[in-house]
Amino acid sequence: MLALLKIRNLALVDELAWEPCSGFLGITGETGAGKSVVMGGIALALGERADKTLIRSGETQCSIEAAFRLPRAAEVNAQLEEAGVPPCEDGELLIRRTITPTGNRQFINNTPVTLALLKSIGSGLVDMHQPDSHRSLTSQERQMVLLDAFAEDAELLARYKAAYRAMLDARAAYRELQESEMANAREIDFLQHQVEEIESANLTAEEVEGLEARWQRARNAGRLRDTAVPMAQALDGDEDAVLPRLHRLIRSAHDLERLDAAAAKWLEPLNSALEELGDVAASLRDYADGLDADPAEAAALEERVATLDTLKRKYGADFAAIQEHLQACREKLDSIANREERLAELEAEQQAAEAAVAEAGKALSAARRKAAPRLEKDFLTHAAQLGFKQSLFTVQLTETEPGPQGMDEIEVLFGPNPGEPVKPLRLIASSGELARVMLALKSALAKQDDTPLLIFDEIDANVGGEIARAVGMKMRELGRDHQVIAITHFPQVAALADHHYLISKATEAGRTTSKLQEVRADARVAELVRMLGSHGKEAEAHARTLLQA
Repeated sequence: MLALLKIRNLALVDELAWEPCSGFLGITGETGAGKSVVMGGIALALGERADKTLIRSGETQCSIEAAFRLPRAAEVNAQLEEAGVPPCEDGELLIRRTITPTGNRQFINNTPVTLALLKSIGSGLVDMHQPDSHRSLTSQERQMVLLDAFAEDAELLARYKAAYRAMLDARAAYRELQESEMANAREIDFLQHQVEEIESANLTAEEVEGLEARWQRARNAGRLRDTAVPMAQALDGDEDAVLPRLHRLIRSAHDLERLDAAAAKWLEPLNSALEELGDVAASLRDYADGLDADPAEAAALEERVATLDTLKRKYGADFAAIQEHLQACREKLDSIANREERLAELEAEQQAAEAAVAEAGKALSAARRKAAPRLEKDFLTHAAQLGFKQSLFTVQLTETEPGPQGMDEIEVLFGPNPGEPVKPLRLIASSGELARVMLALKSALAKQDDTPLLIFDEIDANVGGEIARAVGMKMRELGRDHQVIAITHFPQVAALADHHYLISKATEAGRTTSKLQEVRADARVAELVRMLGSHGKEAEAHARTLLQA
């Protein structure tokens, strides 16, 4: 349920904090008082797109905060976890939106989120019905959704949809291969040329590793030797070289040590230096001896480097990419060579997928056909209470080819008046009748519908006083299983609410503001009197009678 709604600087509302109760809540007020702003605030909290014109005149931004208390938060938490948003603590979901002239931001549980995620989460929290929104009942797709909800066939529907998607994928794969032209000789030649060019190079990962370094060393062998030999000689080539001079330094250090034991500290680093530089000198000589200035070897290495560079330029940035390209060419040649065999495999996969769809579709259809008469019966019970005393209601299912919703086509037929033939809902012109049909369906689906909050925004428009009271009774019944918020102009409906809220506007210091407050006792009677459009003791008595009834 909606536990808290805070609105700041939205249209006429400068600041509103509302903690709605559970059950059936009625909201009333004069036309233009700001009832639509409250509903707009809830809609914005649920992810409706916002416009900067909504910001209250003279302000720089508006904000909406909403807290929902969820008895079963597992499904919402799963969505939040997938999006990297912290889960609900103690089943409480926190939503905040900020709207500015330059952009909007939205948060769930104090974490920034996309508008798409907010809308996805919000769609499962609130079912909002506004004037003419019940026209969606004329959509056959919507009618099927309602029947599935009543049939409680979610598992069968999910299995069918998975099978249907798999069938579409199998058909697409078969069609793509079937419709593609046979690869011509030029394409085959081109693929074979690429395979042969890469294979004939006979490069291996072991050879490629360090190939360029070996080539650089071979081509510069002379220069490298001319540098390494003098380095070795400078270390240990004559009496004036580094190592002989180090030997003399060490002997001097020994002399110092014999005279002063403190001089021993210099021997260790000198001996270490002698050992390391001796290794360097030996290594330089070995390096110089190993440099082979063989022009033939340098030329061979250069050729291998050139071959690798050519392949990299054509087929990939490195040896691994070249190998991947080679494998892709081989696979394509293989697919061309085995096209008929692959086509037969794909056809078999398509047939298996179609059989799975047919099996899942039959199970889903059976569940729908079993539920349809029960829905008809439940609907007529509620419809009779809404003034359709002798109406007819039929859920007509026709077998069709597999589609996204199953293998059935639905047509809901309704006859509100005795003696008249039933007609498809889409042919019913009266918005008042459609509103009551929607309410009867909602009542029939009350147990299956787990949406915590239902909002009815003036759906009792275009109905008479007696029918309006019946509409109110239905919303009151729905309030036993849901939190129900109804904006109404009918005192018969408002009197049935478990809690009655009045939205009013006032002008102070040249600014108009709206406020929302619960009315009880005499204040509620006064609001009902205003709604009755009369005054005096007789009107007050009428209002009290409505409340007592």
